[in-house]
Amino acid sequence: GCCSAWIDILEKEGFAVTTERSLGTLLIRYKQDNGIPQNMASCHTGKIDGYMIEGHVPPADIRKLLAERPDAIGLAVPGMPYGSPGMGPETKREAYDVFLIARDGSTEVFSSYEAA
Repeated sequence: GCCSAWIDILEKEGFAVTTERSLGTLLIRYKQDNGIPQNMASCHTGKIDGYMIEGHVPPADIRKLLAERPDAIGLAVPGMPYGSPGMGPETKREAYDVFLIARDGSTEVFSSYEAA
């Protein structure tokens, strides 16, 4: 589904991806243990170079995060916005934000994508 579509996009963008299937309470616990606030949750969680990546975060934002290296937990696209990477065509995307999750659990907009 959408998780494997997101993985395909990351791989096409040059990221090396490994997967581990985790469902239900194990996945929720992993998110919580790694600082993902409940209101930032999505369907899948990744980790890259010490940062958490929650949901359908675009590869460009992951690259920007790795280049800037903020003191943060990572990035999140809460929910599953249509047209985000792996969630349907970008040409029909709904507007959504990518959030930076600070170490104290607060969030701020890292980047925004307008509706197409």
